[in-house]
Amino acid sequence: DENVNSQPFMRWRDRFLFVAEALFKSQAETGEIKGHYLNATAGTCEEMLKRAVFARELGAPIVMHDYLTGGFTANTSLAFYCRDNGLLLHIHRAMHAVIDRQRNHGIHFRVLAKALRMSGGDHIHAGTVVGKLEGEREVTLGFVDLLRDDYIEKDRSRGIYFTQDWVSMPGVLPVASGGIHVWHMPALTEIFGDDSVLQFGGGTLGHPWGNAPGAVANRV
Repeated sequence: DENVNSQPFMRWRDRFLFVAEALFKSQAETGEIKGHYLNATAGTCEEMLKRAVFARELGAPIVMHDYLTGGFTANTSLAFYCRDNGLLLHIHRAMHAVIDRQRNHGIHFRVLAKALRMSGGDHIHAGTVVGKLEGEREVTLGFVDLLRDDYIEKDRSRGIYFTQDWVSMPGVLPVASGGIHVWHMPALTEIFGDDSVLQFGGGTLGHPWGNAPGAVANRV
């Protein structure tokens, strides 16, 4: 996740190698393509790109970046690299709450989401409406539409203060993640629709019968 960078107890290169081994084993057993958000966030653009290159050389299909802590310049550089080299780019919004939770100052996540769309990425955490990372439903759906739709009509009730035409700029899929589990599935599919990513971490691993039944429950 966002905190998994390259700490003394888990260096990034070792982690990438272990994860790649697990990915290939899982793919061989299931016949399905598997991925893991390999966190390429680093202290410099050069180090970040080195990690992304290593992930690609291992055959990983996706990497991850903390775009607010890493910065927009670094994120755009990584987005271009991923686009040119067939990697998916998952975006984590770590640190957003320091910026967007205070109503009297700061920057609303709606603005941060639009900036991310311009910077580049394939999908980004966008709140859940349900679960532990709840957000106001209409406002959340407003910036979800700003992320993935080409044309969004003005709608103040959803926090969209002017009509936005993205023309041909690529969209970004919203990721619902944080405290969600199989019982949230009807609400999540009704709220976010098909063009979204539903991410079950603890909601899978916390299944009373174990990890595998948890994964089966989410898929079914």
